[in-house]
Amino acid sequence: MTRKSILVTGGAGFLGSHLCGRLLADGHDVICVDNLFTGNKRNIDHLMAEPRFEFLRHDITFPLHIEVDQIYNLACPASPVHYQHDPVQTTKTSVIGAINMLGLAKRLKCPILQASTSEIYGDPTVHPQPERYWGNVNPIGPRSCYDEGKRCAETLFFDYHRQHRLEIKVARIFNTYGPRMQPNDGRVVSNFIVQALRGDPITIYGDGGQTRSFCYVDDMIEGFVRLMKSPGEVTGPINLGNPNEFTIRELAELVIEQTGSRSTLTYKSLPQDDPRQRQPDIAAAGEHLSWAPKTQLNEGLRHTIAYFDDLLSASVRGIPLNDSVMNGHQILPRSQQYGVPKEATQEAATE
Repeated sequence: MTRKSILVTGGAGFLGSHLCGRLLADGHDVICVDNLFTGNKRNIDHLMAEPRFEFLRHDITFPLHIEVDQIYNLACPASPVHYQHDPVQTTKTSVIGAINMLGLAKRLKCPILQASTSEIYGDPTVHPQPERYWGNVNPIGPRSCYDEGKRCAETLFFDYHRQHRLEIKVARIFNTYGPRMQPNDGRVVSNFIVQALRGDPITIYGDGGQTRSFCYVDDMIEGFVRLMKSPGEVTGPINLGNPNEFTIRELAELVIEQTGSRSTLTYKSLPQDDPRQRQPDIAAAGEHLSWAPKTQLNEGLRHTIAYFDDLLSASVRGIPLNDSVMNGHQILPRSQQYGVPKEATQEAATE
């Protein structure tokens, strides 16, 4: 293996922190860049003593001057609670951030991977969703800052590839879950687990019949690494996700079962533009990356529940759940910092 210097933007986030750990374990030098808007230093505390790891607080909507061999561009708020808090900044991160990272990759002549999202498919009319499907997105809705921002980022990546012959990799990430998700980000797995552990009613938006496919974080990171290692002609976009489809109600019942909770189910109206179904077609990932997820929902939930159980126990001992309070980036009212947001959706983490 050739030791590389690798830049991970959004590296203090949920997926980014796991990717940083994996790249270090593979013997590389890692530069983690994050503005800590939704990222959390606690996610990378265990990496700080590693001599091959460096953390740089920086917002990628501003140019970055650095020397690396590869770039993974993961920077962008990924939960509706966060990306709708400042939708203009969300769009700027996806678009201007992509331009800055593509410009850096062009100067360095290095490969760059874009963390795109299944949200580019919107509320799909094709099921399951293959990469050739162009999507059904509302361009002026409350979610469009994220959906259209990521779609524009993909456009930029392929234009740089065609015009400048830049080596690109585009991963379309489907719902991902696991340790280091934030407890109050409004995404369905973290919502349900926190509510169940607290014994609160589990909030289902809509009738619970809408579906999602949940990929465990370790499988997603393996997909990233394999995509970056793939031959130069493999640009993507490539769907990465677990094709096993569950209704939201089934997920809630499974969380109650695994936590041993006495929580009941409560129903609220579905948010605007919330997709009715989401399931990846991963044939391309199998063909080009020899990749398929290995961790099924029962197993992945056990690890995730254990993480949140420890986190909630820590909060009882007076340790804040969310460092954004201390970092001066409090997104939610303080009364909600230790629970579930009042306005949430049935989304799982995508980035």
